[in-house]
This record gives sequence, structure tokens and C-alpha cells, in this order.
Amino acid sequence: MNWLSKIAPPGVKNIFTKKDSPDNLWVKCPKSDEMVFSADLPGLLHVTPAGHHMRIGPDMRMEYTFDNAEYTEVAIPEVAKDPLKFKDDQKYTDRLKKARAKTGDQDAMNIGVGKIHGIDAVVLVQNFAFMGGSLGMAAGEGFISAAEYAVAHKMPLIVFTAAGGARMQEGALSLMQMPRTTIAVQELREAGLPYIVVLCDPTTGGVTASYAMLGDIHLAEPGALICFAGPRVIEETIREKLPEGFQRAEFLEEKGMIDRVVARSDMRRVLADILAVLMKTDDMQKDEAQKDEATTEVVPVDVKPDEIT
Repeated sequence: MNWLSKIAPPGVKNIFTKKDSPDNLWVKCPKSDEMVFSADLPGLLHVTPAGHHMRIGPDMRMEYTFDNAEYTEVAIPEVAKDPLKFKDDQKYTDRLKKARAKTGDQDAMNIGVGKIHGIDAVVLVQNFAFMGGSLGMAAGEGFISAAEYAVAHKMPLIVFTAAGGARMQEGALSLMQMPRTTIAVQELREAGLPYIVVLCDPTTGGVTASYAMLGDIHLAEPGALICFAGPRVIEETIREKLPEGFQRAEFLEEKGMIDRVVARSDMRRVLADILAVLMKTDDMQKDEAQKDEATTEVVPVDVKPDEIT
């Protein structure tokens, strides 16, 4: 007991009792080490003042992408929960339960349908918070469902990728999703519909080796890690120090692997501009075809070509 406790009247010390603050009241920016007030983040689109783009979940991504944050969710078919009865230090089913409790989602993929500056679009968001956004059977079904919906309703497909790779707990069944999603992308192309990929932090492994790099247009958020094998693995393999910013979005843009790095605040406008161009292509072709038909002279069947003056 200190001297203040001896002289202070009863109850006075309770006035000055230290109150516990929530653990998430402040967030440290990894880029500048600056402390950012959590309540300010929604207004900043979860981008710190230093420009670090924080990882966000499907709900926020959809709200930031669609007009007036209005969209309709599309259900994803259920798949076998634990086809290989996999277990390491804990059961795969237990990992799924924890991930579902943490995120409120059934798996790593979420589909939304709405308008982007008035243009109808299907948006698929990969949730890194759900087991590292790993590509498994459910995620594969999610991608295919989004592509099929886009084809059936003649809408463009936009995919926000964020993954650590394939889901090891599903073994070869996980790897099979790579060719399956590739076929779905081909069906979009055959239907003449745009497929736009937005690479978010991080996009790695089998996701990068499949649908993440098959887009008609590739955009990326600033600072996003985009690779197959991570920089640490490469450095340990070649025993050399990699260049500064290696495998980051800006580095890939410089090397021509992606089309453009776009800040989150500009993403919706940029997507709308791209869609406005790509979705009008077919209409312009139809208009030109109709003009050609209107100006083409029709020769009567009973008139010989040499009689036409």
C-alpha cells in the first residue's frame, strides 16, 4: 500500500482506477509503424495514412465495390467436408469449424451480384482469413458457380484473389481445382464475357498458377505479394538476397506481369471504366452489322447480275 492510499478518503482511488482498453482500439501500420485509430479505418477503406492496404474480408470488399454497397449473395454448392479423413496436430473438421466460427462463412469464397457504376457484374471474393484463403473443393465450386452465373446472365466476372495456395488437407482433390477453374475461365471467354482479376495481398501458390493469372485484365492493390513460391523459399534455395520489393505488385507491373496497380479508393471507378469499354464491344459490333445490312443492296432473284446497271 502506498502513501496516497493511506490519506485518500474511501472511494477516491476508484475514480482514478485505470480502465482496460479494447485490444483492437488501435492498429499499427506495418509500413510506417504509425498507430491508427480503428474507428477511422472504415472511412479510409482500411488503408492507413502511409498507404498500407490492410487485408479485408468479403463483406467489406463487396461494400467497397458495388454501388451503394448493394448486392445479392449467390449460394455455393456444398462439398464433402473431409474426404480424406485428414489429421495432423488436429482434425481437418476441427480446423473447418474454427475457421467458420472466426469468419462466419462456410469457406473461403463469397459471391456477390450487383452494379458497378450501373453495370451489372458478378464479383467473387477470396477470404484470406478463412484458412489462408486456401484453394480446396469448396473454393473451386465457388469459382465455378460464379463463372456459370456470369455466363447464364451474360455478366462480366471480377475475382479478388487472396490465398496461400492449395489446401493440403484435401490433397490431390485440392490440386484438381486448378484445371477445373481453368476450364471455367475458358467458358467465360467462349461466351465473350470479360474476366477481370484483382490481385490482393497475398496471392500465392496454386491460385497464382491457375485462375489468378488467366484474366483478360490484371489489376493489383499496392504492395500486394504476388508469387508462386514466396521470397523466403527462393532466397533459401538460391542462397542470394532478392531485390527490394521483389514479387510485390509494383515490381510485377514494372516487369509487365500485371496491367496496373490500383489504390483501393480508385478500384471501383477503374473497374467501371474497364467494364464500360469491354461490355459495349458486342453492342458496337451489332450496330455495325445492322448498318451494313441496311446499306447492302439486295438483288432480286429473277434478275441476272449482268442486267444490273
